[in-house]
Amino acid sequence: MTEVIKPGVKPARPYFSSGPCAKPPGYSPEKLATQVLGRSHRSKLGKTRLAYCIDLMRELLGLPETHRIGIVPGSDTGAFEMAMWTMLGARPVTALAWESFGEGWITDIAKQLKLDPTTLRADYGQLPDLTQVDWSNDVLFTWNGTTSGARVPNGDWIAADREGLCFADATSAVFAYDIPWDKIDVATFSWQKVLGGEGAHGVLILGPRAVERLESYTPAWPLPKVFRLTKGGKLNEGIFKGETINTPSMLAVEDAIFALEWSRSVGGTEGLIARAQANADALDAIVSARPWLGHLAADPASRSITSVCLTVEGADAAFIKKMASLLEAEDAAYDVAGYRDAPPGLRIWCGATVDAVDVATLGPWLDWAYAETKAALTAA
Repeated sequence: MTEVIKPGVKPARPYFSSGPCAKPPGYSPEKLATQVLGRSHRSKLGKTRLAYCIDLMRELLGLPETHRIGIVPGSDTGAFEMAMWTMLGARPVTALAWESFGEGWITDIAKQLKLDPTTLRADYGQLPDLTQVDWSNDVLFTWNGTTSGARVPNGDWIAADREGLCFADATSAVFAYDIPWDKIDVATFSWQKVLGGEGAHGVLILGPRAVERLESYTPAWPLPKVFRLTKGGKLNEGIFKGETINTPSMLAVEDAIFALEWSRSVGGTEGLIARAQANADALDAIVSARPWLGHLAADPASRSITSVCLTVEGADAAFIKKMASLLEAEDAAYDVAGYRDAPPGLRIWCGATVDAVDVATLGPWLDWAYAETKAALTAA
């Protein structure tokens, strides 16, 4: 085959991991406010900074006052499990899965909570038939499949007159899509995705119908302390004002505040969406120009603009591992191998903290790594 020369220009920031994701442009730890470090999160200063972080999220997301925002332990996983453990069991459940995390929620519902969910599944890169969802049930789904590159196209399929609650695991979607909050009763996400923040903390957003469920329903199973959202039969409002259930990392909170203030400086959520779309467009141009590359999510309407999953012609897991390691060794791209449970392929994060010029610069490096890997494995 024709030799591919190693490119001379590298992405300035080769951070394409799908979590934790690239830090915001211009970030450095020295720029974080540090006056709260070493102080109690329950001090006046600590509670003020936590409340400020919540207020910034509300402002940028345009969340109505009817929706509460809480900072909780365990990243997005902890937030979503908190929602399931505290609210499921009141009515029948429908769970959708088209990637590994959706499957994980089904496992939790069926094997841990001992409920019998209706399940709607699709292969990686595809969506189930959303018209088949019964909204008399509580419905759980992943808005943006981080491990499959497939997302729901919009919120039109969510019934406005639903009887059940709508639970959206939106960890790779919040700040990257226009989410109709009137259609969402429970949403969860992590700072580590679109904001490029740190892990370990999740964000739980509750609409008024979710609050009503919490105050009117007691699950049959015991709840650990970190899952308890009510006190005396009423919502513990303090959690949604910065009085966290357990001790948060104030360093991670300051990191999130930096990302949120940066988000405001680039036009808020609209600016973040535009940046992510530009990144996805730059990657799509690379894919379109190469016959050996493809999108795992073939339908553009349901293709993620954040966690973009690519197919590589003739590649198995060993091929992808070799290709990704070559790119990392050259400091051209970090952490671009697909998720371990997904079909072998590449996964390129295109969220708002990535710069489109770095995505565009990646194209020739993919050519080089593909050619090098093919030659090495053929010789072996």
